Amino acid sequence: MCGRFISRSTPDELVEQFHVDEVAIPDAAEPDYNVAPRAKVMVVRERDHQRVLSRIRWGLVPSWAKEIGIGDRMINARAETVATKPAYRRAFAKRRCIIAADGFYEWKVVGTPTTPKGRPKKQPYFIHRPDDAPMAFAGLWEVWKVPPDQVGTAPDDGDGWLRTCVIVTTRANDRLASVHDRMPVVLPESGWERWLDRDLVDTESLGDLLVPAPDDEFSLHPISTRVNRAVNNDELLISPVPAETPDVG
Repeated sequence: MCGRFISRSTPDELVEQFHVDEVAIPDAAEPDYNVAPRAKVMVVRERDHQRVLSRIRWGLVPSWAKEIGIGDRMINARAETVATKPAYRRAFAKRRCIIAADGFYEWKVVGTPTTPKGRPKKQPYFIHRPDDAPMAFAGLWEVWKVPPDQVGTAPDDGDGWLRTCVIVTTRANDRLASVHDRMPVVLPESGWERWLDRDLVDTESLGDLLVPAPDDEFSLHPISTRVNRAVNNDELLISPVPAETPDVG
């Protein structure tokens, strides 16, 4: 799965990286070294055959949902079932997007000792491209009309509608499998146009994109367990540390 990632590229850098035609972001956000569910994330979508860069809430809320909380359980969609699951199949057919990320975190179970709460001890890792260029996570997005009884209590995008997204995941490649068995689908540049094409209705033709990226596209190293707390948000989170360092400050 992918439960946290980093976003430090500026809108101008993402415009160049993803060949964006229009920027729909009112202000440039500060670098975020601990992007967590519910955050607004940088997304590239197609609109009128143009690529648009905008910010969308992470945690997909289907159009038929009765309340926004369902999005907290829908931060990742499995590539193996994304075309058939009711929560995702409509978005997979009509609303595919690229979620821009400058790296992501994953946790490896290390040994048998457990935490005071009886959970397995885990070592976090930072995973990124060797050249630190932004990654293109395969994503889906949806629109949700805020119900009248939730106006003022549920967030929207200023027009009564909330736009949300989910990261599509697949099995881990050989390099990352030693840390976790799942990873985000990272789209190659050659697949961006096809993935974003809203006129493409034969979703079976997208199957070749929903696979693990090659091993050599990733570097990884252990990092401090400070990343476990979403309130910690600074560049030191991605600094290498010796494996299994119990730093929980």
